[in-house]
Amino acid sequence: MNRSSFLDLAKVALFASLMAVFGLVPKIDLPFGVPITLQNLGVMLAGCLLGARLGLFTLLLFLFAVAIGLPLLSGGRGGPGVFFIPSSGYLLGWPLGALITGWVMGLLAAPTPLRGAIQAFIASVVGGVLVVHATGVVGLMLIAQMEPWQALTTTLIFVPGDLIKCGVCALVVHTVLRHRLTAQAAEPSQA
Repeated sequence: MNRSSFLDLAKVALFASLMAVFGLVPKIDLPFGVPITLQNLGVMLAGCLLGARLGLFTLLLFLFAVAIGLPLLSGGRGGPGVFFIPSSGYLLGWPLGALITGWVMGLLAAPTPLRGAIQAFIASVVGGVLVVHATGVVGLMLIAQMEPWQALTTTLIFVPGDLIKCGVCALVVHTVLRHRLTAQAAEPSQA
């Protein structure tokens, strides 16, 4: 395994672990079977900081670990049964959300930390909110047997909180880019 592949594998494992840590934050259960969790922030961060491909692999690895029974979802949930409950559409949307977030982030060049933060916010809204909620609506319609308008109205409850998560993601990306630029400026130039 070359150095680049090893680093990519380490990044994927690190962000999958971050998703598990976000699962330790207690969930808030809503009456229609979809919990409010912090884990959607992990989807946004994986896409913005790792890019489309590694963000996708991160969430696939995480969901594989959940599927084999590790209790990594908020509230200590895990196992194949979590893919057959009303919130499963959101879970299945996480890999696609990370992929699209990373793709949108990659479309835009971030020469400054401020621009990077703005791009991260936009990418998080597109992938981490729109894509994940679209799959969530489909899950609510198929599993909870909700009408489309009812599923859409239900998912809208989560949007304000997810927009806050987009802002947090943007702040993290801003900080990472600022520190990266500082580190690059501090490196001695090679002649």
